[in-house]
Amino acid sequence: MTVPGNPQQVLSLGFSPCPNDTFIFYALAHQCIDSGPFAFEPFLADVEVLNQRARRHTLDVTKVSINAVAHFLDEYWLLRAGGALGRACGPLVVARAPCTMAALRDQSVAIPGRLTTAHLLLQLQGEHRGERVEMAFDQIMPAISRGDVAAGVVIHEGRFTYPAMGLHLVLDLGSWWEQHTGLPLPLGGIVMKRSLGSQAARLVEEKIRASLRYTYTHRNEAWSYITEHAQEMEPTIIQRHIDTFVNDYTLELGVEGEKAIRYLVEAARREVGAAPPGRSLFWTDEVP
Repeated sequence: MTVPGNPQQVLSLGFSPCPNDTFIFYALAHQCIDSGPFAFEPFLADVEVLNQRARRHTLDVTKVSINAVAHFLDEYWLLRAGGALGRACGPLVVARAPCTMAALRDQSVAIPGRLTTAHLLLQLQGEHRGERVEMAFDQIMPAISRGDVAAGVVIHEGRFTYPAMGLHLVLDLGSWWEQHTGLPLPLGGIVMKRSLGSQAARLVEEKIRASLRYTYTHRNEAWSYITEHAQEMEPTIIQRHIDTFVNDYTLELGVEGEKAIRYLVEAARREVGAAPPGRSLFWTDEVP
């Protein structure tokens, strides 16, 4: 879509209100950098909402869970910048009292959405066979505290704040993944509609990197935007969140990051039977 009087093509840009995403996309959302032939229209929502919007093909460019990618490879491909991938950054299974995964086998466990990577890791770990209750990620810890569910898989700021709510760690799913694969954990990535073409994908990647570099050098300027959208307002928690989920892989996946994503997407495909094998994953797969 183009706007009358403006030669730029307007692309809808979905990302979450979490500090890592608002840090990455601040400059694009506020037109702090030259966005070239594109103008970006931000849409902020919880990652499971973004997963579902991508599944309906309603966003041009969007953050999604890596688990979800297998469901819409016919319409989107992955970019190599802007994602969430690393070590010591995975979802946590937490409960009201100390226990083991074996004790939770047939109990109810809250999850932040069926298409989230957190849910896929719980599936792949395999010990839990009970009811999985979907709810917004920021409602999971209160639900555990009330006894509505026996445990929950917490993500985002919950990784740092669960002890303050009197909850106990049962299993670090990220550590479990790293021990079994030796790979960093790919949590989320940026997808873009294939119909926009590979040249557009290359340019959008460049703009995402430029946006991230801008924020690195203008942290104070971006801080009010980041805190405005953060669920947890404690500055030290917000900074820990950014430090954990924004790293070298965010600028460029590299060989190891790409390998980790391909491994997890294939695991998701086997788990849910989504996406035919061999469908190109990254836009670079189709460029000589």
